[in-house]
Amino acid sequence: MSLPTLHDLHRPLGSTGLTVSPLGLGTVKLGRDQGVKYPNGFTIPDDQQALQLLAQARELGINLIDTAPAYGRSEERLGPLLRGQRHEWVIVSKVGEEFDNGQSRFDFSAAHTRLSVERSLKRLETDCIELVLVHSDGNDLHILEHEDVYATLERLKQEGKIRGFGFSGKTAAGGVKALEQGDCAMVTYNLNEQGERPVLDYAADHGKAILVKKALASGHVCLSPGVDPVRASFELLFAHPGVSSAIVGTINPVHLAHNVATVAQVLKQR
Repeated sequence: MSLPTLHDLHRPLGSTGLTVSPLGLGTVKLGRDQGVKYPNGFTIPDDQQALQLLAQARELGINLIDTAPAYGRSEERLGPLLRGQRHEWVIVSKVGEEFDNGQSRFDFSAAHTRLSVERSLKRLETDCIELVLVHSDGNDLHILEHEDVYATLERLKQEGKIRGFGFSGKTAAGGVKALEQGDCAMVTYNLNEQGERPVLDYAADHGKAILVKKALASGHVCLSPGVDPVRASFELLFAHPGVSSAIVGTINPVHLAHNVATVAQVLKQR
């Protein structure tokens, strides 16, 4: 019996013209093992393991990769790893957060935004990144109203260096405001946290894209005995028409296959 895949379940990424798998591969674990909030420790995979993971994701119908400058060496590893197959992937990267020597720092200026995107293009060995999101420090409204990052991303989109832009924030108010001017919001939405649901509602009403982070509460979801937490999580997510895709960071092939099979089951039963 063949494994369930997501090949025939791709969906629009809002009104960007892109279509994406309902599950995306988060790649923080390809580049960074400091200052990450996972319940268990892990070892960053070597190039051969990373190539196998990407090949498995493709075979299972995943075409969406999430990375960021703040994910350590993730971007610079993905460039060479994706050689010869770049056209098969939709890449989401970020601006605003840098991670050096175990510490995060933030810069939302026009100059840094442009520098960051140009650096990501080089690292990823590409001439256009499909989607770039602002990596918020939590002061969502201040960033959107008083910093130059969003206007700079709009210019980079007009220049053809990015296909779309948006905001990975921490508040419902920030997410809604980000969607008013941008293409996509990345929100936390899971069995434990649903405070950003108004952002999903706005996206569904206005044809905007939603990417869900921490869909499985970074592995912390716990439910009553007998309930599959992964299935319950994806049922919650995909019951909402605003959700384009859930980003799940895993380097475990068994977890990846299980997540794909679960998403396929949930979507085919709807």
